[in-house]
Amino acid sequence: MDAVFLLATEEAGHFGINTNLLETNVINLAIIIGVLVYFGRGVLGKTLGDRQQQIATAIAEAEERQKVAAARLAEEQQKLAQAKQEAQRIREDALARAKAAKEELIAQAKQEIERLKETASQDTSAATERAIAEIRERIAAMALAEAEKQLKARLSQNPDLQRTLVDRSIALLGGK
Repeated sequence: MDAVFLLATEEAGHFGINTNLLETNVINLAIIIGVLVYFGRGVLGKTLGDRQQQIATAIAEAEERQKVAAARLAEEQQKLAQAKQEAQRIREDALARAKAAKEELIAQAKQEIERLKETASQDTSAATERAIAEIRERIAAMALAEAEKQLKARLSQNPDLQRTLVDRSIALLGGK
C-alpha cells in the first residue's frame, strides 16, 4: 500500500500505520481529490475555456454559413420562380403562335380550295366549250359534206340547174 497510510494518530499518541482499509481509502480519496482540485483547476479551466471558445467559434461560423445558405436559397428560389414565369410566358407565346399559324394555314387552305374550285370550274367550262365547238365543227363538216353530196347528185341529174347556179354565182360576185 502507499505511503499515504502513514498517518499520525492522535488517539494512540504516536506515529504509525493505520491498517483500517475503509478509513484509509476515504482519506486517500480526499487527498487525491484535493490535489486534483488545487492543481487541476487551472489546467481544467484553461482546457474548458479553450474548448468553449472553439465551440463558440464553430457555432458562429455555422450560423454565418447558415445565413449565407439561406440567402443563396432565397436567391435560387427567386431565380426558379422567374424561370417558371419565363417558361409559362414562352409556353403561352408558343400556343398563341401555334394557334395563329393554324388559323393562317386553315385560311390558306380555304383560299386554295376556292382557287382549285374556280380552276376546276374554268377547266370544266373550257372543256365543255371545246367539246361544243368540236361538235359544231363536226356537224358543220358533216352538213357541208351532205350538202355537197346532194348538190353533186342534183347537178349530175339536171345539167340546166348547174348552169343556173353558175350564173347566179357570177352575178353575186359582181358580174352581170
